[in-house]
Amino acid sequence: MELFLRRPTCVLLILVLLPIAFRCSNGEVVTLTADTFTDKVKEKDTVWFVKFCVPWCKYCKKLGTLWEDLGKAVEAEDEIEVGEVDCSLNKAVCTKVDIHSYPTFKIFYDGEEFAKYQGKKDVELLKAFVLKEADKATKSNLEDDQDEL
Repeated sequence: MELFLRRPTCVLLILVLLPIAFRCSNGEVVTLTADTFTDKVKEKDTVWFVKFCVPWCKYCKKLGTLWEDLGKAVEAEDEIEVGEVDCSLNKAVCTKVDIHSYPTFKIFYDGEEFAKYQGKKDVELLKAFVLKEADKATKSNLEDDQDEL
């Protein structure tokens, strides 16, 4: 390891890759796949705000860092997770949740689609939307629990 760190190119590589690895592991935006989507959106007491995109879509590309910025903006909200699905790699997921255009933004709660965002693509508007819908979802869940008693 010591020999490895003495090489300038190795040290440079570590310095370049470390922030990327940290960004991916901090949980701000979770990449969902066919293997993980269903289990994740079924997580108890968790609202998932999911972006569905494809790499070739000019409107998806125009979003830039919007989704990552939203992930950072709601990071402190324990009951909200921000995810993304690449529909070019996960066609079965996108077909199952009825995705026909890109980008599409949907909220899931208890494994079910709860709401679809169709407004302006702005971090503050997206954040306000997901907070409002999360509040509705959790209140709806509390009412259902009380009805069962």
